[in-house]
Amino acid sequence: MGKKGVILINVGTPDQPSIESVRYYLREFLLDPNVIDAPYVIRHLLVRGLILRFRPRKIAPRYQEIWMEEGSPLRVYTSKMTEAIKTKFGDEIIIEYGMRYGNPTIRNALEKLRNRGVDELLIAPLFPQYAQATTETSRLAVNFQMKQMGWSPIVKQWNDFYNNPAFIDPLTESIKEKINNKSHLLFSFHGLPLSHIRRVKRLGKPNYVEHCQSTVESVVKKLGLNESQWSMSYQSRLGPVRWLTPSTDSVVKNLGKSGVDNLLIVSPAFVADGLETLEELNIEARKIFQSSGGKNMTVINCLNDNQQWIDGMKSLIIQGFENPRN
Repeated sequence: MGKKGVILINVGTPDQPSIESVRYYLREFLLDPNVIDAPYVIRHLLVRGLILRFRPRKIAPRYQEIWMEEGSPLRVYTSKMTEAIKTKFGDEIIIEYGMRYGNPTIRNALEKLRNRGVDELLIAPLFPQYAQATTETSRLAVNFQMKQMGWSPIVKQWNDFYNNPAFIDPLTESIKEKINNKSHLLFSFHGLPLSHIRRVKRLGKPNYVEHCQSTVESVVKKLGLNESQWSMSYQSRLGPVRWLTPSTDSVVKNLGKSGVDNLLIVSPAFVADGLETLEELNIEARKIFQSSGGKNMTVINCLNDNQQWIDGMKSLIIQGFENPRN
């Protein structure tokens, strides 16, 4: 009898908080056509000629600020998440994780799964809301590597889980622990260039903005918040192109100016803490908020290896294997 296996996929991280390691990581990340939506020649000129010359020097110190003894936070928390979910299945389902960019690689995870006799594989990108720059490129990378390996198990996908109770319930509980009637809650999602949104619409793929809005609506409803108690924004802009608005920086600045005393920020596009939450929000956004007159600000941790989320992941995995769509 064959075995079931799961590959959990996160976006990735440099191996070290050094300029050279960050440059190597960004090169792989930004040259992916699913990330920078531009013709091949323009993309390479932009990335190699401009971004890789300057951005690693700016980004490396930001990684240094959040680096953990065990390594990169994103890798540490993704690994903890994987180990926690393994205990839920034992030998019944084999689970490994890989990074779309950087280490451990998707190829490494797939080889481990194949070596353990897996013949039914669930591809499980750890991105609640669908985007070509995350979900789609992860699935394509798995398919490419399996082809390179000459391995052809039965393949299943788990569904985007932006409004699945398996995700919404632990997310809501994590907020409920911190919120009170004097709090303003900001939902900060990873941003995308508007060209990505238009391209996906043309292809008839799921709509990232609608997924983000659905996540917010589900949580707000469960928390019983009115419209004045929450806001929504997009973070992590890169380059001169037009991105989704409003930007997190501008919203945080305005909330500080408007006299919000107790700001909570949650980032539901991520299930594991990394640069975007630990540095971009907890350090940079905090500076903006406080310099604009704001007082108390709390960034709610990603779900990481939160036990309720691990139970939710178990549910998503079971649903994924029951999914008739290959």
